[in-house]
Amino acid sequence: MKKKLSNDVYCSPLKHKCEAQQLGRIDKGEKCSVSGCGREAARSVSLDKARAAGLNVSEDKRAYLCKEHYKEFKKKTRKDKTLEKWRYG
Repeated sequence: MKKKLSNDVYCSPLKHKCEAQQLGRIDKGEKCSVSGCGREAARSVSLDKARAAGLNVSEDKRAYLCKEHYKEFKKKTRKDKTLEKWRYG
């Protein structure tokens, strides 16, 4: 059984081997999905929500956004989130 030492680092007690696991596409170095941007992705959102916010994203299941584009996404969807809270909350 592997023992978790810290964030994404596991150590096997029998083999005395530690290995770093990269889980998820963002940890593996996914780039921002917005056309014309090549920065490292910080967050992922659904493709439909990114398009509804007015971001020009490429075709994929998820839209991977860098820090700046995620900030823009949050600003554009703030009003929608507030209305959803009032409706269901």
